[in-house]
Parts: sequence; C-alpha cells; structure tokens
Amino acid sequence: MGMLDGKVAVVTGSGHGIGRGHALELAKQGATVIVNDLGATVTGEGSGRDADLTVGLITDRGGVAVANYEDVADFDGAERMVAQAVDEFGRLDILVNNAGIVRDSIMHAMSEEQWDAVIRVHLKGTFAPMRHAAAHWRARVKNGEQVVGRVINTTSGAGLSGNVGQANYTAAKAGIVGLTLTASVELARLGVTVNCIAPGGTTRIMSTIPGAGEAKEPDEYTEFHPLDPSVSSPVVAWLASDEAGYVSGQVIRAIGETLVLLDGWSYGATIDNGGAHWDATTLGHRIATDLFRSRAPGL
Repeated sequence: MGMLDGKVAVVTGSGHGIGRGHALELAKQGATVIVNDLGATVTGEGSGRDADLTVGLITDRGGVAVANYEDVADFDGAERMVAQAVDEFGRLDILVNNAGIVRDSIMHAMSEEQWDAVIRVHLKGTFAPMRHAAAHWRARVKNGEQVVGRVINTTSGAGLSGNVGQANYTAAKAGIVGLTLTASVELARLGVTVNCIAPGGTTRIMSTIPGAGEAKEPDEYTEFHPLDPSVSSPVVAWLASDEAGYVSGQVIRAIGETLVLLDGWSYGATIDNGGAHWDATTLGHRIATDLFRSRAPGL
C-alpha cells in the first residue's frame, strides 16, 4: 500500500531530472502518473518523446503511467493535458508543476526573446495547468463531490535570492511563489492545497552553470547523494498526500539532506512618524539609525 494509492497525478517537465524523480516517487507511492514533457532542449528548442523514458521506468517497476507531450505554456495544450487525466483515469488529484528552461544572459545583453521565453515556460507554464486543474476541481465540487486536490509548484534558490545572469529565470521563479500564495487562498474553498518546493540537484539546467558538474538522472543513483535530482521528491509525495492536508501556501527548500521552511517577506524593523508627513531631507538619519541600524560616522 502506498500513501498515494488511487490518486491521479500530472507532473510537468518529467522526462528528465527533478521532474522524473517526482514522477518516479509518486508512482512508487501508488499514484497513476501522467508524465508530461515537451521533449525540448534545456533552452526550450525542439520537441521529442522524452516523456516515454520516464513512463518506461515507471511501468518497468510495476507502476501505471502514460505520456503527455503538450507545451505547458500553451493555454489550450495545458487544458488538453488535464483533460487527458480526466478522460483516461476519471479525475485529477495532484498537479506538480516542474517544467522549465534557461536562457541566461547578463541583463544589459538580454534580448526580449530570452526574457519572454523563460517567463513563458516557467510562469505561464505554471499558471495554465493550475488554471485548468482548478476548473476541473470546481466542477467536481459543484457536482457535490468532496475534492482533495494538491498542487506543488517549483521555485528555486536563485528565485529566492537572485543570481547574476538570470534576471528572466529568477523573476519567473519568484513570481511562482507569489502565484502559489494567491492560489493557496483561492483554491482552499475547493479542498485544494497549493505549496511550493525549492529543490536542489545537478540537473540539465544546473549543469549549464560553469563548474556545476555533469547532470545525472535520478535513476542513475544507487544510494543517497546530495546532488541527486530526486532528493526533494519524497517531500513532494508527502505534500501530495492526504496527510499533508493542513499544509498550504508554504515554500520549502529541499537541498541535500536538509529541509528549510522559507519565511518569505516578513516585516522587519519599523519606524513611525506619528501621523506627520515624512521629510525627505531629514528622513535619512532615521532610516540609517532605526531601520538599517547603521553605525556610520556622524550618524
């Protein structure tokens, strides 16, 4: 018996890397998995049948999986992906948004096309599947069904702290966090939780960074390794389970053997002007001493 027995899941971008790790783990826990992958390169060009690789691994291990080759950032394609789960298996219970690409460039040299392509795949490619999944869950609720839905989105360490040469990627990944927070509130009434994972591992995307090392697939590791792309996958499986029904609107960093709950933007030092207008010519001293607590000479 697995903790996801009877569940139907879609995992986007699961032909390789972290997404493959998630798909394998969800299947291991008993879920039926729609393995989505456009089959593009790490920079988003072309298409292929990479999803078949993960489907083969799952079925060889006794699980149930089918391939889906849609572009998750195509609004109609995302709808067809959700419809495939419903048409073939009766419903959708779990959506894991993982698909992504990189087109790195320093900001002064980044082209509009580089910006648009990355924002499209990561941010729209998270919204579009979630939008159609939400419509599916809402229809079931309106029909009197009690829904237990799960969405797990994917941000990154770069999206949480910034990274040189990745203005497009970090903006998209930070945007996914904001999208997660809003969706967690909107979908709560439908019985759906929405959380975000910030995974680690040497993936095809990570291997584009000089010195990061060669990417390996999750199934190529025979024992624990902190760079295994599937390190975060058990966390995703747990978030997808009924046991995690009390967790929503959270961001979890899962890297190596460590899990960290991200606090996000929170209020820090605060100053108040007692109902008067701020004066720009005198404001600097209070900011320095009371907000930033500077110890600069003369302050």
